[in-house]
Amino acid sequence: MARTLIVEADGGSRGNPGPAGYGAVVLDPETGEALAEAAEFLGTATNNVAEYKGLVAGLRAAHALDPQACVQVRMDSKLVVEQMSGRWQIKHPDMKPLAAEARSVFPAGQVTYEWIPRAQNKHADRLANEAMDAGKIGKQWEPGNSRAALAAAPARSAAARAADEAAESAEAADAAPSAPAAGWGAPDLGPPATFVLLRHGETALTPEKRFSGSGGTDPELSAAGRRQAEAAAAALAARGSVQAVVSSPLRRCRETAQAVAARLGLEVRIEEGLRETDFGAWEGLTFAEVRERFPEDLDAWLGSARVAPTGGGESFATVARRVAVTRDKLLARYAGKTVLLVTHVTPVKTLVRLALGAPPESLFRMELSAASLSAVAYFSDGNASVRLLNDTSHLR
Repeated sequence: MARTLIVEADGGSRGNPGPAGYGAVVLDPETGEALAEAAEFLGTATNNVAEYKGLVAGLRAAHALDPQACVQVRMDSKLVVEQMSGRWQIKHPDMKPLAAEARSVFPAGQVTYEWIPRAQNKHADRLANEAMDAGKIGKQWEPGNSRAALAAAPARSAAARAADEAAESAEAADAAPSAPAAGWGAPDLGPPATFVLLRHGETALTPEKRFSGSGGTDPELSAAGRRQAEAAAAALAARGSVQAVVSSPLRRCRETAQAVAARLGLEVRIEEGLRETDFGAWEGLTFAEVRERFPEDLDAWLGSARVAPTGGGESFATVARRVAVTRDKLLARYAGKTVLLVTHVTPVKTLVRLALGAPPESLFRMELSAASLSAVAYFSDGNASVRLLNDTSHLR
């Protein structure tokens, strides 16, 4: 199986056109580790040129690591993402050769593009600003002196950022398909891919509220959990819209998925990326027990999505990257279809959080009962819509 790499890229111009630079980072989707960084001061250029230069640099860095990899590009430039995805035309003469250069790095089909908010592109944005700051004092960006360059010059102002966004929006409006002349109607995007998200039924650990992830004992469904799975299966069979069933590899999910699949006459497909968080040394413990044994570790975990549980568990940031990669793979496989994903608390909440563009701390603000149903629809323009959350009406 081909390796997956994530490329995050950004570019900016202080003046547009003005002093410009780009930044790019290649990330391991499982661990979130930065595998390579690139940044460069470009002299005088526009914001869009800098964005494209950052994309090319990120793709080349990923190619140097593994030319056979599947690459997921994440950028906060709607223009670049839409043009490289083929949904918007490239009209500006400065953009066409840069887009062609980006397409030449990997064969077609190995690279996918995703728009992300600026707040989620901070690493690449920081590198781009370090490159511009270094250029201001007559240096090129180097990993060893980037902090010194930052200290020597002010960061790009909010006004400069706003100017960049305005310029990008203007070109995006020119490149994007024409909007309807009147009314509220959106363009026909075709049927969305809909993920119906079913949390597995109860195990012996569920009513005791113990940490039960992918690093523990892999418990089976309890008698109550089997009844919940059958109730969910009956409700989904009555609904009649599910076209495929995909499950986490853990036993409690496979048993729940099989109950549904048997009702629907479908096969269960296993997807490793849907497994629950590995809670490390906390597996099998209650929250109170973790608080007693690992108080400082628990406080750190509650305070940051990048902190992993004690003993080699997974951080929520790591799980989010894994789930996002899995989401995109399943969207490509099941475009326009309704698919049941049988999984766990963290993956369900993460899919909902990402669809809403909500911060990581929102994971602690969602209730998700055993055998509950949620749903997210994904449209071809990249937008998502949360349709349902924690529905347990079939269990009553």
